[in-house]
Amino acid sequence: MSRTPRITRRRVLATVAALLVVSVLGVVLAVALGRDGAADPTADRIGRPAPGLAGPTLDGGRVELAGLRGSVVLVNVFASWCGPCRDELPLLADAQRRWAARGFRVIGVDVRDGPDAARALLAQTGADQLTVLPDPTGVIAVDWGAVGVPETYLVGPDGRIEAWERGPVTAGWLQRRVDPLLGKPAPGPGEEPG
Repeated sequence: MSRTPRITRRRVLATVAALLVVSVLGVVLAVALGRDGAADPTADRIGRPAPGLAGPTLDGGRVELAGLRGSVVLVNVFASWCGPCRDELPLLADAQRRWAARGFRVIGVDVRDGPDAARALLAQTGADQLTVLPDPTGVIAVDWGAVGVPETYLVGPDGRIEAWERGPVTAGWLQRRVDPLLGKPAPGPGEEPG
């Protein structure tokens, strides 16, 4: 009589394990299909006006995307608890320093975080000069179509989304996407306009 409950438990555990394997395979397949061109609601936003983005910043200021029309703005959704975000932030801070004179801005959207954790991350990564909009409930990120962190949206001077990247961006991605939107660099001292 004690064998029956043991067999039942084994079957239950086997069934649960099988369901777990099938679920993991389903997620892997969904991600793979998404990368291979399956419909993605965020991808449909490319070429369309960027969603609104306005509010108080982490440093006590205020930012409004509409007020930055004419600039190229990179909107990066991140969180302090995200390892890839930690690796990506120094690259974004460097890009802003490099291209700021040409009209480039980075706005971070800090999702489901506390202000102390976000400030600590920004200080540790050398990204404390970035404009960061706290998003403790994730509402802003959802409005932009983000489903995870990091996600990056590139907004052109006309206020339209020019590019989107799920996962961390690279220096090559930034060079290919941002530089053409900025146009030719302004001539340096003593140089002829080109």
